[in-house]
Amino acid sequence: MKDAFINRKYVIMALIVLASLCLIIRLFIIQVVKDSYRLSADNNVLRYVTQYPARGLIYDRNGKLIVFNQAAYDLMVVPAQASKIDTTGFCNLIGITSELFRERMKAAINYSRRAPSVFLKQISDETYARLQEKMFMYSGFYVQPRTLRKYSKPVAAHVLGYVSEVDDGITRKDPYYKPGDYIGKSGIEEAYEKELRGRRGVKIFLVDVYNRVKGSYADGSKDTLAVQGTNIISGIDLDLQEYGELLMKNKRGSIVAIEPKTGEVLTLVSTPNYDPGLLVGRIRSNNYANLSADTLKPLFNRAVMASYPPGSAFKPINGLIALQEQVISPSTLFGCHNGYLFLACHSHRSPLNLEDAIMISCNSYFCQAYRKVLENPKYPSVSAAYEKWKGYLNEFGFGNKLGTDFVNELPGFIPAGSYFDKYYGKNKWKALTVISMAIGQGEVGTTPLQMANMTAAIANRGYYYTPHIVKSVGTAGNIDTRFTTKHLISIDSANFEEIIKGMDAAVNGGAGKTAGIAALKDIIVCGKTGTAQNPHGKDHSVFVAFAPKDDPKIAIIVVIENAGFGATFAAPIASLMIEKYLKGEVSNKDREQSMLNLNLMQ
Repeated sequence: MKDAFINRKYVIMALIVLASLCLIIRLFIIQVVKDSYRLSADNNVLRYVTQYPARGLIYDRNGKLIVFNQAAYDLMVVPAQASKIDTTGFCNLIGITSELFRERMKAAINYSRRAPSVFLKQISDETYARLQEKMFMYSGFYVQPRTLRKYSKPVAAHVLGYVSEVDDGITRKDPYYKPGDYIGKSGIEEAYEKELRGRRGVKIFLVDVYNRVKGSYADGSKDTLAVQGTNIISGIDLDLQEYGELLMKNKRGSIVAIEPKTGEVLTLVSTPNYDPGLLVGRIRSNNYANLSADTLKPLFNRAVMASYPPGSAFKPINGLIALQEQVISPSTLFGCHNGYLFLACHSHRSPLNLEDAIMISCNSYFCQAYRKVLENPKYPSVSAAYEKWKGYLNEFGFGNKLGTDFVNELPGFIPAGSYFDKYYGKNKWKALTVISMAIGQGEVGTTPLQMANMTAAIANRGYYYTPHIVKSVGTAGNIDTRFTTKHLISIDSANFEEIIKGMDAAVNGGAGKTAGIAALKDIIVCGKTGTAQNPHGKDHSVFVAFAPKDDPKIAIIVVIENAGFGATFAAPIASLMIEKYLKGEVSNKDREQSMLNLNLMQ
């Protein structure tokens, strides 16, 4: 028994000696061998500096740079370390008041006493240079580099969008984002945020009590590199975009031009507009508030959000449907006596066939053709025939969002039969009840983007690709498959040819043509004017067109609000745009100057 007790004593003593030895060795490593522990003991701290990646660049279809980055600096603070500083000297150094200093410091403390947060955003280069010389005097403060957007030209604001700081709602919804991060808003910046934003990195520094960087922590082995965002090649032709915005100056409306064979948007103009540089940097908040309060609504993207009655520019669609439903043929004649029922028409020769009806833009012809579509005896009711008609429109992309990469796209309005059932009673409304839709009036509402897409589908003789603003993501040319999927329309290509004959005649035909002002030498332009009735004022001027006729490279719509007849202003502007794109310059300088000087906002 005694021997057992002695043995246990020796075991316990051995364990104590072993533990003491381990402790001594560990203390030796901490105090002598490991420099990082020794530095910490000398009141050093770690500073984690986020490495913000440069956002991807945005180019036009020809490789011209549209959006790039410029250096900016955020002044950061760690409140727990910001003690015993000369507040007055600091405020004078960075150009702020003592009241603002207290306000910003309070906000930083409310966020976290020990975690860094932004004290002053986007300080100037001059302030940054002054700070660098005296930063050691202000413990707890440091400068963090980042980038801001810059634009090669003050155009395409609605196409590009802008970048702004994330709010609490975004950080709660998406854990990737942290306070102080920036995110794309509207346009390409929002639609392709994940591609453009890149990936954050971090550098870890050892900083002493005087806020001086002593070096990288662990020789930089714990740092991570920022990864630059992916570059974007847009479908936009920068020169055409700039030209379109010049032509639309002092006018309300929009221009949308599409490459029919691909669906790529060549230009998208919405006016009144704004310089995208206004929404960059510390001036962004004030400028955004001013733009939001502007009664001209420069932030409103009319091209994809405004819903207009398309007027006579809608007639080609109703002609196509009447041909496909076999209620008319190209040679079908309808008479016109200055109108049809309550829908007036201008004086012209009568009767007309389909081609001449498009050329002259006869309201009576299309009212009678539309009535035949809705009263087609192969359908059990007008309501059933109407739904068939509506189905064709949906195939063209009307009444629904097209599914483009414009995040704020709206669907326009093509009412279902139930809409009329609600107002008139089920099966109690007839073709004459909705006859104004024959000429693009009444309940029909379309966006300029949808009308441009319709024109592209006609130019292609029966198909279209979903319009999209981006041509390629990265150097590999990747793009969402929804933009490379062909949408076929269930109307025979032969019927499209008949409609195109009429659109050709409207521009290049004989007596009575309504769009002769859009004709170009050596280029066959096919088009259709529209005068869209506006219950709030003067009619809107509308023109849709594509060119060249047999190898279409551009489909376009021009909408000018409160400008009257489509041939007066919309058609000449569309003609100038087409020639500018196909030839690189315009030949009719007098017409160009007239449109540039035109002010419809007086």
